[in-house]
Amino acid sequence: MRSSTSLLFKSFYEFVPVEDLRNLPKRMRGIYALYKQEGTFFNLMYVGMTDAGAKGRLSSHGKKKAEAWTHCSVFEVWDNITLEQIKELEALFLQVLRKDATANSLNIQKGSSVFRALKKETNSRGAS
Repeated sequence: MRSSTSLLFKSFYEFVPVEDLRNLPKRMRGIYALYKQEGTFFNLMYVGMTDAGAKGRLSSHGKKKAEAWTHCSVFEVWDNITLEQIKELEALFLQVLRKDATANSLNIQKGSSVFRALKKETNSRGAS
């Protein structure tokens, strides 16, 4: 019997203002998103991952890209989720958002090598 709502995620914090980063728990591993608030909208600017702790990672983004984002969301994974699995989750988001101009405005990486390789494997198998 499953004892949790989510198989992958332990908790999440959504649309946290950059000035409230200090209130986030320490050592959260998982996926995060950076947004720029424009009126009532939160436009996605960046998707990233961390295995060491979201709070520190977000603080470093605040120093480098302070004017580019105003809020963030953090999706903390369970302790049994491996670094490779976190990377694959990030790769999925990057693949889905690879042609979105706003979501990719801060991402250097466009798409994912994991999904480029998977596409080749899929194409080589052909349709069944």
